[in-house]
Amino acid sequence: MKIHEYQARSLFTEYGIPTATGDVAATSQEAVAIARKTGFPVVVKAQVLVGGRGKAGGVKVVADEASLILEFNRIKNLTIKGYSVDRLLVAKAIDIKKEYYVAVTIDNVRGDAVIIASADGGVDIEETARTSPEKILKFYTQGQKTLDESRWALVAAQLFSDVRLQQSATVIIARLLKLFFEKDCSLAEINPFVINREGNWMAADAKIIIDDNALFRQEKIRGLRDLQYDDADEMEAKEKGLSFVKLEGNVGCIVNGAGLAMGTMDAIKLLGGQPANFLDVGGSSNPEKVLSAFKIILRNKDVKVVLMNIFGGITRCDDIANGILAARKQIKIPVPLVVRLTGTNEREAREILSKSGLNPFTSMRQAVMEAVKLAK
Repeated sequence: MKIHEYQARSLFTEYGIPTATGDVAATSQEAVAIARKTGFPVVVKAQVLVGGRGKAGGVKVVADEASLILEFNRIKNLTIKGYSVDRLLVAKAIDIKKEYYVAVTIDNVRGDAVIIASADGGVDIEETARTSPEKILKFYTQGQKTLDESRWALVAAQLFSDVRLQQSATVIIARLLKLFFEKDCSLAEINPFVINREGNWMAADAKIIIDDNALFRQEKIRGLRDLQYDDADEMEAKEKGLSFVKLEGNVGCIVNGAGLAMGTMDAIKLLGGQPANFLDVGGSSNPEKVLSAFKIILRNKDVKVVLMNIFGGITRCDDIANGILAARKQIKIPVPLVVRLTGTNEREAREILSKSGLNPFTSMRQAVMEAVKLAK
């Protein structure tokens, strides 16, 4: 789950990571009141959960009240990557001496948390990573949740120009790492991480992404969710106990198990089709889940066929079959339905479906080939 910059700044403050004074404003009057407290110049920043705000005109430094009102209203009327601007962050502009980059994230390949840092921070950090990857340094925590400064010192010496900067930056990066673990983040990023003219470190921007799977234990952060950025179907699927991601294709997929779902999508692509979604009904035997899955998938008008690929283990094939019949009674299924069932209670499932005129495949390849053919 992404949170806005002003919300991430609040977390930074909670963990002792310095940011410029400021607050979020919904009106120009509120913006002026904030600026009068912080003093000019201030930076106004659109609060939208997409990248490239600056390049889209959503970030501006202003020196006086008249300019603040003008720029606030201009940015408020912007649509950035499809999203309107409801609120702006108004913060004291930092007199920047040098920009750096630092972030904590997870390296899924290594299965370890990694601190990524560069002496070349700023909006072009992706370009730096592409053209000068040697400037991007990585420090793996090796399973530890605190900074091992004896190992980190070698990295810090490459990043920061003098010992004082190395020591002061290390304190802040250790706090960022603490925040990362305690708030169950998948990303905690400061870009740019700056030295101001007085020689002090500040987070000039704040980006936090929380691991959705850990939100159950982050009640306070759960309340920060901005619902306009959530897909309504994906949210409904989550409430129904389904894992659902909408895609661009026309073969609707209902599968049990994430691995089988991924394999099914690969098979569809391999055989010339395009999956319309990832949908995993999980390992339970609840016919209601099947009904909910049909309702969600069939809202997508691009779906030309629904493919059910069920490998019955914990999931009982007869429950899936009953779910199919329940769905057909309660909703109109306006597209062909291709079913592959194998595993637990397969025989019972076939008997249930055959009475309704459905003859499921036992071969996944045959079922996928049929679905791809019908979708064309």
